[in-house]
Amino acid sequence: MSLQANVIMLGVKDVERAKKFYVDGLGCEVEQDYPGFVRCRLGEGSSSLALYDWEAAAQDAGVSAEGTGFRGVSFHFIADSRDAVDEVMRAAAAAGGEVVREAAAAEWGGYFGYFSDPDGYLWKATTAA
Repeated sequence: MSLQANVIMLGVKDVERAKKFYVDGLGCEVEQDYPGFVRCRLGEGSSSLALYDWEAAAQDAGVSAEGTGFRGVSFHFIADSRDAVDEVMRAAAAAGGEVVREAAAAEWGGYFGYFSDPDGYLWKATTAA
């Protein structure tokens, strides 16, 4: 399995302002629109761009929104199964990354965990299955 960035998520201070910038200003197409979260299509062959409330995004990853724990961005790998999520979490840890949130069932029905690369950049491994 090779790692892919399916969604680039930006933690933003004002989701509606960011949505206006990317959708109205830059022509991105909205794929999902929820209070505090918007996902946009960037273009053919590109990853999606997610805009998530800064505080909520840090809480989702289980890190502080202050200081070095959260940088306002995370990369998301959407896997086909829970086993694939577990596999990428193990591979990241084996490669020198740190598991910052163990993979577990989510209240929305999916399954996810977070790891950081050696520089502290966050990746979310997730599946809806």
